[in-house]
Amino acid sequence: MIEKTIKGIWALLIGLSVTVKFFFTRPVTMKYPEEKREPYLRYRGSHILRLDEKGKEKCVACCLCATVCPAQVITIEAGEGNEHEKYPVTFEIDMGKCIFCGYCVEACPKAAIIMSQSYELAEYRREDLSYDKERLIKTGK
Repeated sequence: MIEKTIKGIWALLIGLSVTVKFFFTRPVTMKYPEEKREPYLRYRGSHILRLDEKGKEKCVACCLCATVCPAQVITIEAGEGNEHEKYPVTFEIDMGKCIFCGYCVEACPKAAIIMSQSYELAEYRREDLSYDKERLIKTGK
């Protein structure tokens, strides 16, 4: 009986030694504002509208991204330029409803929209989660 008790206490101490070793050797949490976590390569964050080498928007307002979006958060209003090329007059994404699936990126024929690695997307007001064209272009710089 005493042997079983001693073996049980010994097994408990061995298990606790492993726990104590890990408790003191590596940090459990990050100091968030000072230390930023590096997201995984496949992480999908906020959207970015890309510009071409001339500084014009790559988007041709084909509305494929808005069509494939399962949450229906993308709103595009198309316009026509001087040389009969289409461009988005308005391009809005409601980030409060976005599910970050990435279908809009896959559907874009011109690779005009991409998803960044940014994960700090919190806002105090719901209206601030509606990204317009200027904000989507600015987040890419």
